[in-house]
Amino acid sequence: MTPTPTPTPAPAPASVSRNSWAAFHAAQPALADTVRTRFGQYRHHVLATLRADGSPRVTGLEVDFRFGEMWLGMMPYSRKAQDLHRDPRFAVQANPGPDAEMRDGDVRVSGRAVEVTDPDTLARFVEEVKPPEPFHLFRAEPAEVVLTTLDGEDLVVRVWRPGGPVRTIRRGPDNIARSEP
Repeated sequence: MTPTPTPTPAPAPASVSRNSWAAFHAAQPALADTVRTRFGQYRHHVLATLRADGSPRVTGLEVDFRFGEMWLGMMPYSRKAQDLHRDPRFAVQANPGPDAEMRDGDVRVSGRAVEVTDPDTLARFVEEVKPPEPFHLFRAEPAEVVLTTLDGEDLVVRVWRPGGPVRTIRRGPDNIARSEP
């Protein structure tokens, strides 16, 4: 296993809470299972990072769930890895699929990506996943998880943030947003 050397990552902005996928799953198991299942439907998803000048970069990547964590793996010295070393904030959207039906919903996770350098964790990941080496491995710390679905003519948006309950917003054909308890 040959993880690539990396510069020291920038500290997370104070507004981003540190969290783990396991903590999210413990707090909201049904939503976490739905999100994980949605990511599992396709291999490639869309990652948003911030370039050095602050503009967005959108790239494809694979998302993996194991050991109670959400993992983002990428090629050595890729632009997205460089972006995350500089600023760990990210958003990843599950592949929307081949049609516009949103049958299984739209899923997004945003937060902070922390590079894993622990040799034991890397070895365990390599043993199970067998990724091309060398590689960068980041653990996702969710700061927001969003599931958007359709219910008849209503758009239903469920939002979770650490330390709080799931907030549900329903928007009907009249385009008026209604929060649910």
